[in-house]
Amino acid sequence: MCDHHHEHKSNPLVRIGGSVVIFAVAWIFHSALLFLIAYLIAGYDVLFSALKNIVKGKVFDENFLMGLATLGAIGIKEYPEAVMVMILYQIGEYLQHRAVHKSRKSISALMDIRPDYANLEKDGKVLKVSPNEVQTGDIILVKTGEKIPLDGAVIEGEASVDASALTGESVPVNLKIGDNALSGCINKNGLLKIKVSKLFGESTVSKILELVQNAASKKTRTENFITRFARVYTPAVVVLALALVLIPVLGFGADFTLWLERALTFLVISCPCALVISVPLGFFAGIGGASKKGILVKGSSYLELISKPYAVVFDKTGTLTKGSFKVVRLVPKDGVSEDELLETAAYAENFSNHPIALSIKEAWGKEIDESRLADVHEIAGNGVCVNVQGECVLAGNESLMNDYGIRYIKDNISGTVVYIAKKEKYLGSIVISDEMKEDAPSAIEKLKAHSQIVMLTGDNVRSAQAAAKELGINEFYSSLLPKDKVSKLEEIISDKKGSVIFVGDGINDAPVLTRADVGIAMGGLGSDAAIEAADIVIMDDKPSRVYDAVCIAKKTMRIVKQNIVFAIGVKVLFLILGAFGLMTMWGAVFADVGVTLLAVLNSLRALKI
Repeated sequence: MCDHHHEHKSNPLVRIGGSVVIFAVAWIFHSALLFLIAYLIAGYDVLFSALKNIVKGKVFDENFLMGLATLGAIGIKEYPEAVMVMILYQIGEYLQHRAVHKSRKSISALMDIRPDYANLEKDGKVLKVSPNEVQTGDIILVKTGEKIPLDGAVIEGEASVDASALTGESVPVNLKIGDNALSGCINKNGLLKIKVSKLFGESTVSKILELVQNAASKKTRTENFITRFARVYTPAVVVLALALVLIPVLGFGADFTLWLERALTFLVISCPCALVISVPLGFFAGIGGASKKGILVKGSSYLELISKPYAVVFDKTGTLTKGSFKVVRLVPKDGVSEDELLETAAYAENFSNHPIALSIKEAWGKEIDESRLADVHEIAGNGVCVNVQGECVLAGNESLMNDYGIRYIKDNISGTVVYIAKKEKYLGSIVISDEMKEDAPSAIEKLKAHSQIVMLTGDNVRSAQAAAKELGINEFYSSLLPKDKVSKLEEIISDKKGSVIFVGDGINDAPVLTRADVGIAMGGLGSDAAIEAADIVIMDDKPSRVYDAVCIAKKTMRIVKQNIVFAIGVKVLFLILGAFGLMTMWGAVFADVGVTLLAVLNSLRALKI
């Protein structure tokens, strides 16, 4: 039940069954030879691992303990005990593999997003090809029921797609021409033509698969605890077992066979299998449970770190806000209607593709008659001057108004303010602002109970202040460049009493994500660079998932610690009983298997969210 995995390809059940049958026959005929055969069938890999580790210089591990105890039992002709230890050991090992397999399956359910083929359109024909063969700029077709194999833009057709494999969100997403289609989504109805924007190796799917595959590779301090533990524990147990034989026999002339039997029982009891299995399994289950929520954790060490948050630092745009601009207020001057103000602004901004211009055009939402427009002058950084049916229209910031000598009414609201004037007369102002994500305020509220909350943003102090107020964040820093964000984070890290977590989404967040103890990236719309740099990726871009991740991590660490305390406690109790001869070899074996099974079942609780 210890930490080596079956290298052999044989079915463990066949092996367990075979050794049980031979054991039964040996029992009937009292055949030492058959007992030995059964022992070798059940335990050859344990002996082999022990030998291999002795050669490597790693003498004291759990395999060494098992081998020593069972060979000792054979030495005093207690064959049935030796065989039974190995058989029960294999049963525990098999059950552990089943449990690990189950939690691996919950992670590989995520892997089902891997597409098998792409329908490539070439010279009027449709070919079924491997996603690796498709180049950027190629056109692919995705039919109803198929997975979108590569990232790209929809150029024809409409469909509702199931993105739950990527985001954990069950509501289907509607795609229409111009929308971005992400690989791994399943087309529910309709036919889509997609122009591929990324090679398969860079697609959302392969990035996610890579993250998941690297998840188990990073060891945590608590897992290393097992290895450290075995290094001290095994020699200590072996010394105690020797003392248990030598002191009574040499000191008090006691019966050698009786005390050797006790010492060997003591060795069998001491095998720390429950620990060796349940700790890694607990972490694995935690990672699996998080992935069901659309939270991908790249290694168990990050679960350990995020369970003790000292500060959670958020980027603003795209993380707490949607990163999309909307007209939030129209402030017309007396005698000007809101419609007239918005129409004038929409005409002025018609030829601009700036997010602010686009949000004004979207708010106007009507056809623009371009024949009415002439001479468009962009005044860099200030706004535009446009001739609409012979009348000069200005749309821009305060400097633009000052340059043209227009008397305007200053607006002190947060957000971006666009001032509008026509024929040198002031018409009013339009306020544009980034929308807050729906669950951001509640996420901040819940996280505040566990840690400090800090917001960093490149935005100006006014809009940072307004966002912080809306979210209930007391500490924020504005107008930061990417390098300023890193140095701010360094300051926070320098006085920490726990982990510093950074949550961001953009390319410019990659350095900060890497510097934080745990970097969390928004994976749905976040940049590839941020997803690469992060330690945890949130697939549906919801800030509330950060709180979920902290809760899952706390629960996982609780379970791991319970297992450590429980396994060591039971061990100590049985070792004391064994030393006084109150515990047989059989009792020892069942105790060990029992503790291990309970610890494994406890670990699997981490899969349930």
